[in-house]
Amino acid sequence: MGWKLKRVKQCAKCPWKVTTDPHDIPNGYSEELHRALAGTIAKPGSLCDTGRAMACHEHSPGEEAHCVGWLMHQVGPGNNIPLRLKLRSCENLDAVVLDGPQHERFEDTLPTRKPIAAE
Repeated sequence: MGWKLKRVKQCAKCPWKVTTDPHDIPNGYSEELHRALAGTIAKPGSLCDTGRAMACHEHSPGEEAHCVGWLMHQVGPGNNIPLRLKLRSCENLDAVVLDGPQHERFEDTLPTRKPIAAE
């Protein structure tokens, strides 16, 4: 029996988009919580499942949907094998749409540190 992704289009302020400044992510962006999402990233090619997924920030608690940028990173450059296996029964994976260039690594989704101005 198949299942469907709740969300198939990447949101406008997805942190996986190269053009997104994480501080512009709506609903109270937290760099600490963002960094904690590193636990959702599988070791490329590993058969071990992290047991965690990154949820889209546009969905309320209890109504979570996969972050489309995270999902496509993990099945592409992230080579998350357990996720790939789960997606074999996904009925709408072919409808997923990314919006522009994407980051290659989770670390690149985090805010860049601005140098301290010389006084």
